[in-house]
Amino acid sequence: MENHTRTSEFLLVGLRSHGGSQVLLSVLFSTMYMVTVVGNVCMVLIIRMDPNLHTPMYFFLENLSALDICYSSVIAPRAALAFLMGRRSISYAGCASQMFFFSLFGTTEAFFLAVMAYDRFTAICNPLLYQVIMSRRICVLMVMGSYLSGCINCTIQTGFTFSLSFCGHREINHFFCEVAAVIHASCSDTFVNELVMLAVCGPIIVGTALVVFVSYGYIIITITQMPSAESRHQAFSTCSAHMVTICLFFGTVFFMYAQPASSPSKSNTISIFYTVVIPMLNPFIYTLRNREVKGSLKKQLKRKGFF
Repeated sequence: MENHTRTSEFLLVGLRSHGGSQVLLSVLFSTMYMVTVVGNVCMVLIIRMDPNLHTPMYFFLENLSALDICYSSVIAPRAALAFLMGRRSISYAGCASQMFFFSLFGTTEAFFLAVMAYDRFTAICNPLLYQVIMSRRICVLMVMGSYLSGCINCTIQTGFTFSLSFCGHREINHFFCEVAAVIHASCSDTFVNELVMLAVCGPIIVGTALVVFVSYGYIIITITQMPSAESRHQAFSTCSAHMVTICLFFGTVFFMYAQPASSPSKSNTISIFYTVVIPMLNPFIYTLRNREVKGSLKKQLKRKGFF
């Protein structure tokens, strides 16, 4: 009975290819992970070192950068090592831990992006009340609420998934312990799990996306009604980087989970994008499309004697 309900380890068989391609994948994942860590650490340091950036917008951006490091760290290092060494096995506890933290940081990121959209909505549509609404205490509570929501979701998802039986089925058709992939490896009736996944993840994805799109709907209307071209350009410049980030994140998430019958190879490819590529791109998006961050970076480099 114990052998029927539980296995000691799983095999992650996603992105399996010839030896040369595996080394290339390892180099690619390692490079993207290092760029992610360096880029996001630099973003945190820039914000910390410049008092002019100690505002709610950059408080959330600093927390997003820290979150992206954690999010990528759950997936990329282990995947890179597995591709290089050819060791596809992951322990039962290791798989559960990876799923827990992946769900935690992924859900928290969705809430972070919704909170950041609300922050921009308040700054542009209610500028006179901005300092009152987005006080330091409220900002901290929003960050804590995002992590709490992520924790609730990952506890439910991981708990329900690892209550299933696997009947010796060890292969998971993914390069990490993604919830749907692990559920499909089970020999139990997974109807309840799929229902719980839909009931929990559906409202989170749709709810956070609605907050984002409604906020930006009001922002766009407000910007178009501004009298001068300069004020419109300034308001748009503070939102453009965040708009790019939310389009990348929610676009890939909707593309991934709105197609339950998508092939495993397509699922693996899309997963690379939102687990590794987007956390790597975020610091570049916010640096290249934000005059304040670029100005602060130049100022810090001048102080260090680089210019």
